[in-house]
Order: sequence, then C-alpha cells, then structure tokens
Amino acid sequence: MTQALVVLCTCPDEASALALAKTLLEARLTACVNLIPKVRSLYLWQGQLCDDTEVQLVIKSNLPHFEALAERVRALHPYDIPEILALPVSAGDSRYLTWLEEVVSP
Repeated sequence: MTQALVVLCTCPDEASALALAKTLLEARLTACVNLIPKVRSLYLWQGQLCDDTEVQLVIKSNLPHFEALAERVRALHPYDIPEILALPVSAGDSRYLTWLEEVVSP
C-alpha cells in the first residue's frame, strides 16, 4: 500500500473544472489532474432523478494532503455537496509514485 490517492470529483462545466484543477495544482495539493469532458451523470438530488453532463476530474494526491484538498474543493466548488471520493492506490510504478510525492508539497 502507498500513501497515494486518486480523488474523484465532478464539475458542471469545463471552466469550473479547469479553475479547480489549477488551484489544486498551484497549492501543491495534487501532482496531476485529468479532466474528462462530457461525462453523463445520473443521480438523485432532492428527490428528483437528474441526468446531467459533467466534467470528471481525476486528481492524483496523497493521504497526508487529502483533508486540505477536500477543504479547498468544498470552498471553491459550485455544488452544494461536491463529489469528493478518495480511492487508495495499492500499487503503482515506483517512479510515478516518487514523482507524485516529490511534487505534492510536504
């Protein structure tokens, strides 16, 4: 097991996703963010079935920075309750994991 995490978050549009990704990178809370446009999301919200197009963010970070990352997402995200799901990385290329740890601030 590593300290690395993949954090998932969706945004309503490219502009908010890009702004959030840049903010997380500039704060060194992540080493890399992938933006996947046009993800179709079906979900229940306030008793209604919603069907929306969103941008999926795949955020690479680590466990020591998760709380600060989640706090920043909550502060900047346009949704009342943004998706913030951290998935542990059980294994990965050692060079990539070393780079991730070096980029994310101590």
